[in-house]
Amino acid sequence: MRNRRTFLQNIAALSASPLLMNATSDVRRAGLPVSCNAYTWLTFYNREGKEWWKDPRACAAEFVKSGIPALEPSISSAKEASSTIAVLKEYGIRMPSVYVNSVLHRREEVKSSIDNIIAIASEVKKYDTGIIVTNPSPIDWSGSTLKTDDELQEEAKNMELLGKSLRSMGIKLAYHTHDTELMAGAREFHHVLQNTSAENVGFCFDVHWVFRGSKNSQIAVFDVLKMYGHRTIELHIRQSVNGVWSEKLGDGDIDYARFVSELTRRKIYPHLVIEQCLEDKTANTMNAVDAHKADLSYVDQVFSNVLRR
Repeated sequence: MRNRRTFLQNIAALSASPLLMNATSDVRRAGLPVSCNAYTWLTFYNREGKEWWKDPRACAAEFVKSGIPALEPSISSAKEASSTIAVLKEYGIRMPSVYVNSVLHRREEVKSSIDNIIAIASEVKKYDTGIIVTNPSPIDWSGSTLKTDDELQEEAKNMELLGKSLRSMGIKLAYHTHDTELMAGAREFHHVLQNTSAENVGFCFDVHWVFRGSKNSQIAVFDVLKMYGHRTIELHIRQSVNGVWSEKLGDGDIDYARFVSELTRRKIYPHLVIEQCLEDKTANTMNAVDAHKADLSYVDQVFSNVLRR
């Protein structure tokens, strides 16, 4: 499980469409458990001078102590998927979703990237994984070089093809973004979602990356919810205080109580994935297990109207 970031017309009418409403209804009926992205554990382990998943069984044992029932790992190959599943099965950890990197804007790399994801899908579906999350790799993670219009068109076309292939396997594709896709008027973000179908491409709404990518704008978060809530099949949940990622979920820059109220009002019931990561200025008062116990308690309380377990 590597650091994924390094290898890494009318909206109201749309929301009312029966086809688009079904984008989240299947996830709701599935009764998916609260999950946690592996990247959060990687950041805690890094802070302690340790390597996440170097000893998979020791890491899985730590994860179980948090009480979180499911993990969203970052998977790079079918072989890694198989070995990860073996450990998760041993420790009773579910895996409703996985995060997989992709290159969809460069024609010469698209086939190998999609073939790899399909191979991973074939493995993870054996463990009841129903969602594959991907954030198409940028030109560079600093955002200093953005994709051309031709590359964006290529990316959207291939995202649709990938989603269609996964749907035929009974797996949903969820489009994820960091801050890079929100640059230059959010042209990449909107192009992908405006030029793919809700049937084949769902949305993994990483709330804080939308917040940060919009220069710390909560208005942007709620506008994105209005525009693409009907396609949201998964949430990545993170909080910050004065722009800095907090050590555990709680009150902060994003009003999650209001966010949940909007989700329930719109009958949006996505898969919930904790991703409360650490960064340089984050406080250092808790270990990984205690922090994730607190995160789960927060989600159970604040997202109670969304949870369908």
